[in-house]
Amino acid sequence: MKKFSAIVIAAGRGKRMRSKTTKALHPVAGRPMLWYMLTLARRVADARVVAVIGHQADRVRAFLDQSQADFEPFDVALQPDQLGTGHAVRQARAVLMPKGKAASKHCLIVNADTPLLSRATVQRLLARHEKEKAALTLLSTELSEPRGYGRVVRGEKGQVVKVVEEADATRAERAIHEVNAGIYVVDTAFLFKALARVRAQNAQGEYYLTDIVGLAVAEGRKVAGLKIPDARECLGVNTREHLAVVEEAMRHRIRARWLNVGVTMLDPRTTFIDDTVTIGMDTVLYPGVTLEGQTQLGSGCVIRSASRIVNSVVGKAVTIQDSSVVEQAVIEDYATIGPFAHIRPGAVLRKQAKVGNFVEVKNTELGAGSKANHLSYLGDTTVGKRVNIGAGTITCNYDGYKKDRTTIEDEAFIGSDTQLIAPVNVGKGAVVGSGSTITEDVPADALVLSRSPQVTKEDWAAKRRAKNSKKSSPAQKSSRGKKKGAKKS
Repeated sequence: MKKFSAIVIAAGRGKRMRSKTTKALHPVAGRPMLWYMLTLARRVADARVVAVIGHQADRVRAFLDQSQADFEPFDVALQPDQLGTGHAVRQARAVLMPKGKAASKHCLIVNADTPLLSRATVQRLLARHEKEKAALTLLSTELSEPRGYGRVVRGEKGQVVKVVEEADATRAERAIHEVNAGIYVVDTAFLFKALARVRAQNAQGEYYLTDIVGLAVAEGRKVAGLKIPDARECLGVNTREHLAVVEEAMRHRIRARWLNVGVTMLDPRTTFIDDTVTIGMDTVLYPGVTLEGQTQLGSGCVIRSASRIVNSVVGKAVTIQDSSVVEQAVIEDYATIGPFAHIRPGAVLRKQAKVGNFVEVKNTELGAGSKANHLSYLGDTTVGKRVNIGAGTITCNYDGYKKDRTTIEDEAFIGSDTQLIAPVNVGKGAVVGSGSTITEDVPADALVLSRSPQVTKEDWAAKRRAKNSKKSSPAQKSSRGKKKGAKKS
């Protein structure tokens, strides 16, 4: 028989979250809380893992289906009516007690809303359970303000006697500071036998999982406990305030992880990194950097202040200057971006490409060594190698009904303030003069100009200044003043 199966309770609504999203799917550092707990359960269990779902079951199941590669193998059990934690665990019986026989000797039970729980702590709990040869072992901690939590009641010799929910606790029990974390290891056969005896005889009218503690004690079975000093690991997210506390703690862990493998952060407190991000050694993150989603940063990059990178692949030795945004893009080695650049979805910047200040790039490939240094928009464009895009250039990709592409071939030169009306092609080595509006294809190596002829009137400015100077002379002003006075008299 295998040692440990696991149950992750993810059926509750979470009313105090005041959200249209079920509690288990609220994200912490870029991942739903349920992800952390299912991953943890799968890592420590050698037998079956069951997610018990209920509120918004369709949404939770869709997430599980989408993420199943992270957790396989696992099972799903449905709690159609949310009647308490004991009732939720009952729903896993068919999976963990097939044909009435336990699928594992012990069962780990965790809640989906405790994402700070560490693998090390769970392994200590499992080890304590086996060492004590207990029927049930629970995790607890002490809180200076235990309001809202179930209390762990111990006997004269320090043994766990029962767990009482606050709504059902006496005044003396409410004065206890040791609280139940809602995390247990239970003998599997005893677990489902005991749950069959649990009744909803409490203030909430629910089937409490905690009641099996008292049932174990009544049968003379051993109940053990593991009290841990770090209360944050036991923190269940019930409110937005709890969520903020957990978010901060999780991000601290993530930063510490990357600092320990060779990433530099000039101000870790203002650096935000999702759990899904990967970063290469010797990359430097300046204050205010945000890295989100499935972002991958290569080694030796420099990401300067207030820049945000989302779901993007960034090569090695890339520099992203201040206040730039990169979304769903690919940035190859040695490229430079910013400051104040916006790299939008579908953009690909090849090796040593450069996008400068106030440039926006969308669904565009910028070839190796090509540059768009200033104040330009490149949308739905293919740019070849070693192309220069002058300041103020716009690829006009949308005609009000559909979008078309612009192609600029290798080594072309696009002068400043150029508008390229898609669909249009600029050939290899061609030169487009500044201020041009290009509506037709440009042959390779050609020069194209599309602007009004320059008109020059010599001495015009000097004559204008002289005329204006004569009109505003003191003598003329005095003469005009006298004439006005004569009229008044």
